[in-house]
Amino acid sequence: MAPAGPAPRRRGRPRQPVLSEERITKSAIKIVATRGYQHLTMTELAQELKVSTSALYNHTPSKRDVLIRVQDAINQGIDRSGFDTLPWDQALERWARSYRDCYAQHTAMIPIMAVLPVANSPHTLQMYETVASGLADAGWSRAEIADVIVSVESLVFGAAYDATAPADIFDPGERSDLAPVFADAVRARPADAEAAAEEAFDMALTAMLDGFRLRLSAAQDRTAGQD
Repeated sequence: MAPAGPAPRRRGRPRQPVLSEERITKSAIKIVATRGYQHLTMTELAQELKVSTSALYNHTPSKRDVLIRVQDAINQGIDRSGFDTLPWDQALERWARSYRDCYAQHTAMIPIMAVLPVANSPHTLQMYETVASGLADAGWSRAEIADVIVSVESLVFGAAYDATAPADIFDPGERSDLAPVFADAVRARPADAEAAAEEAFDMALTAMLDGFRLRLSAAQDRTAGQD
């Protein structure tokens, strides 16, 4: 009797799809982190996933769609829960700190995410709605809510870069004579780069929140004076 050959291949689609939203998203983030954004093309993404470009297009219609998934996946790591239980300023602080920590792990994505329109990004829009609603409930005017959010994000993205900067980023080298006051100030900072970055972020965030409180209080006083 002849030996049995390999079992015939089952027809039809495989039980498990070759692609998934999670695989596509993780591969896109990996490409940007390891090779740079210029390499995030549908062709290179398909190569990373080991599928044909046409198969990738069958699963996701465009690079824009990939970026929406990336944006939502990263932003899911940001804690917005404080707006349900805390005063607006404490909730905003928790959100800002979590936001900074999240993007300190994804600094390669900041130049993309900072300017990517949020249209059709479900989780990101829900996050902004939570923050905006919390600020509105606290008395912030509709005209200023988006500015508060943008102000926090401007600080957050810069602080995320600083959290991963090299320890000697401000070392003047052999030319400390050109900036003696600055050189002394740098030496007065914590020697640990992570601690120095945290101290700077604390100072900036505290100053921002103090300013926000004063601004909101002044606006409420003006409104009360008009009644």
